[in-house]
Amino acid sequence: MTTQSEPGDGRPDPSLSAIMSERRQLINLAYRLLGSLVEAEDAVQETYARWYALSPQQRQAIESPGAWLTKVAGRICLNLLGSARARRENYVGDWIPEPLPEPAEWSGGRAAGTVDPADRVTLDESVTMAFLVVLESMTPAERVAFILHDVFRYPFAEIAEIVGRTPAACRQLASSARRRIRATRTPPPPAARQAAIVRNFKQAWEAKDINALIGLLDPDVTATGDGGGLATTVRRRLEGAEQLARGLVDLAGRLAGLTVLERTVNGRPGLVAQQDGVVVTVYAFDITDERITRIWAVRNPEKLRPWTVGHSTRTEPARPRS
Repeated sequence: MTTQSEPGDGRPDPSLSAIMSERRQLINLAYRLLGSLVEAEDAVQETYARWYALSPQQRQAIESPGAWLTKVAGRICLNLLGSARARRENYVGDWIPEPLPEPAEWSGGRAAGTVDPADRVTLDESVTMAFLVVLESMTPAERVAFILHDVFRYPFAEIAEIVGRTPAACRQLASSARRRIRATRTPPPPAARQAAIVRNFKQAWEAKDINALIGLLDPDVTATGDGGGLATTVRRRLEGAEQLARGLVDLAGRLAGLTVLERTVNGRPGLVAQQDGVVVTVYAFDITDERITRIWAVRNPEKLRPWTVGHSTRTEPARPRS
């Protein structure tokens, strides 16, 4: 680690660039653990606050700052997951993970170069909406052990220090989580085919074509809405192709003035509804065997920050004043 300059000597901290280089990794980890970019940003901010709360001598004694930051972030997220369960029990309606756009689509379509790279979440298979929803069914310890090991390839010995259990116990936690994932995961069609199905769905919805919608929906399709008490949404999950198709056609009649656009949601083809140029709903889809099996509609405005024009993400962790 680079030697730290003494506080108050007026020189920049030479270790800052090395510490800041970990930010993207920490955001990626925290988002997968928490399912919320807002909470992930807060967890990473707290991680950096704890780093800068150390004395210069304590920081110099840390052999691997990246490992230290990851360990602290993991513990913070583990604690947040425990309290999040209680909060979500009191959440108004269903709780859906916070949807994310493609980096180039951040903040209402601003160019990717205007967004801090450290705040982008890498959108791979482990961040799809279907994957995140399954993670919500896990215990906090299962989720942390699984994400750290299977997604970020951390050894169980290091995970044990975060979770506070033995490496063998962490191995069992990850194995249990893995079984949950395998029980629900089905291979999706190629990305181009998914995009075509979502496009056909959009066109059928706009045309209020019930039969076309039914043909695109799995017979056992489910649709879940998340308004968080801040936006209107269906009070219960809709199930079955015909019921959902009729509900969508009824909704289309009440969506006058909205513009529905094709967008990438958590790395997969999705839709967004805009009103006066502002995103008010994000739709994520799960597609199996050429049909839509699940639809998630996020309307809670607090979860739509990355989609809103003018959103600015944090670019630097808070540092204590000298």
